[in-house]
Amino acid sequence: MKKLSVNIDHIATLRQARREEIPDPVHAAVLAELGGADGITVHLRKDRRHINERDLELLRKIVKTELNLEMAATSEMVKIALEIKPDIVTLVPERPEEVTTEGGLNIKRNYRVLEPIAQKIKSTGIRLSFFTEADQEQIAMAQKLGADLIEINTNLYSKEKKNPTNIISRISEHAQFAKELGLLVHCGHGINYQNIIPLLRINEISGFSIGFAIIARAVYVGLTKAVYEMKEIINRYSNKE
Repeated sequence: MKKLSVNIDHIATLRQARREEIPDPVHAAVLAELGGADGITVHLRKDRRHINERDLELLRKIVKTELNLEMAATSEMVKIALEIKPDIVTLVPERPEEVTTEGGLNIKRNYRVLEPIAQKIKSTGIRLSFFTEADQEQIAMAQKLGADLIEINTNLYSKEKKNPTNIISRISEHAQFAKELGLLVHCGHGINYQNIIPLLRINEISGFSIGFAIIARAVYVGLTKAVYEMKEIINRYSNKE
């Protein structure tokens, strides 16, 4: 069964907008799991614009599924990851001025920096993931660094409104390549309740990281129901023509 990891960063963004104690992303994680989430994803940024260390510490204690920590490949973040010990660390690119992560990590260009970081993460038993483009060379580099899984960036797909067929084919081709290398394949970025359906028919994709669409839906129906609805779609359309 394909997994759903719910990104709760936007709950923390709303909290930080007023510098209040609510809404609490830790509470949100509980509600997401009650709705059927198979994991919780958070991105600890250098500027702490949403998730902070307090959140991470509490999430590690209360998350019953999988805790996936997205982070930049820096010594500061590695230190935090080794202390918190999430189930998965996903290395992502990060720019201070970006609204959200804009593209996949260039693993080839940053290989020498990433190699010791990957080794430290793997040595503690934390599963290692890379947020990457649908690019064979980048995926091969991730596998060489000891990745357990990759998350393919679906931003281009999510923005293509007229004819996404070629992009879907590219994602499918590279998901198959990654699986042949022994990697689990997840997808994320811009996925919503409609555009996920074609991706669910790609057998090699085993999981999805979805945040904004679920949190936006939760404004109207509540977070537990919003997660439940996404899980229903995943279960209904997976591997079906």
